[in-house]
Amino acid sequence: MTFKGFNKIDFTTFKIDGLDERMEAIQQRIQPKFKELGDELCPFLSSIVDNEMYLHIAKHARRSVNPPNDTWMAICHNKRGYKKHPHFQIGLFDDHVFIWLAYIYELPNKQEIAQRFLDDIHSIRKNIPSQYVVSLDHMKKDAETLGTIDLEKALLRFHDVKKAEFLIGRHINHTDPLLHDGEKFVSFIKQTFEDLVPLYKTSMNSDI
Repeated sequence: MTFKGFNKIDFTTFKIDGLDERMEAIQQRIQPKFKELGDELCPFLSSIVDNEMYLHIAKHARRSVNPPNDTWMAICHNKRGYKKHPHFQIGLFDDHVFIWLAYIYELPNKQEIAQRFLDDIHSIRKNIPSQYVVSLDHMKKDAETLGTIDLEKALLRFHDVKKAEFLIGRHINHTDPLLHDGEKFVSFIKQTFEDLVPLYKTSMNSDI
């Protein structure tokens, strides 16, 4: 176990002006930590989803002018890419860490997955802790707790709107001491993923 946690300088990365300058900081400060997390979490997820899982670290390759406001790692069953598949994410904005089970707009079978979730909505409400948060756009910081969001409305939007997304998991404020303790933080991530794996397995029954 080599991951030591995230610290203040990791979050100040997103205050650096300039694409090249910010990307250099992301590559030097944060991506090595993603690799450490991946080394720990990929085998763990592989064992609980009964499928080999692979690490992908965001390269932000499409950017040519504006520096990224966040960065992330993804863990997915597909070795070549993750955006077209259900995947697990860990990443940072300037003020929080996010831990997601993510379904983004590039999924080719969004409607099938959304319908499975709608059919199973009572189980989702029952089995996933109400303090977990839901996001409908991975580009935005906004998220609402599962206990307060209109889940049916969110899933219908995910089903009907081409660019709609569905991400569920947890946020951790950048000041939370948990982030400074690598061992405790990894345990926190593993517990989150364990809670979300039944939902992941439901969606994988529809995955192409």
